[in-house]
Amino acid sequence: MTKVLILGAAGQIARLAEQQFIDSTDADLTLYLRNAQRVSDLKSDRVTVIDGDVTDETKLTKAMAGQDVVYANLAGQNIKAQAETVLKAMHATSLKRLIWISTLGIYNEVPGKFGEWNNTTLGSYLTRYYSAAEVLENSDLDYTIIRPAWLTNHDEIDYETTQKGEPFKGTEVSRKSIAALVVKLAENPTESVRTSLGVNKPNTDGDKPAWY
Repeated sequence: MTKVLILGAAGQIARLAEQQFIDSTDADLTLYLRNAQRVSDLKSDRVTVIDGDVTDETKLTKAMAGQDVVYANLAGQNIKAQAETVLKAMHATSLKRLIWISTLGIYNEVPGKFGEWNNTTLGSYLTRYYSAAEVLENSDLDYTIIRPAWLTNHDEIDYETTQKGEPFKGTEVSRKSIAALVVKLAENPTESVRTSLGVNKPNTDGDKPAWY
């Protein structure tokens, strides 16, 4: 039975992943977030909820004790500091496996007009998320960084991946697809270790996402 610590557990992708974990695996979940009441409906004998900030190293380290996998669904201006605290807490608990949600474009890997539009639209967001990814890539963790395309709420699981160093494909992907990839990686902890995966829905190439 896998024990998964989910950071930023009220995020949209995280909520979908949590439901998939509950419905299709026997994993035990620990949900860590600010304002724990937002996920209180999920509490059960398999789901523990902790109210805390990821930059609280002491509390985060305590939450990591006994876990097998950390899934980080984090955001914010201080995303690099959050990554650094996650790394310290994982070292303190000898925990290695981390699944980290980032964004497309952090390596300037998105080609063509879509890449130009993405860079302009996201701006300094890309710099911050690259800095956080760099913390992990320079570590000794068994990380997988996930770089989703622009996210939709479509009720579908349909995705393909690219590796760091390859041109990014497509313009969009569903949050449900990213959640499914997270669950798959958590259940198969030796898969895609120390990789950075671009994730998109096939055949969605274009100059920008379809809804723009």
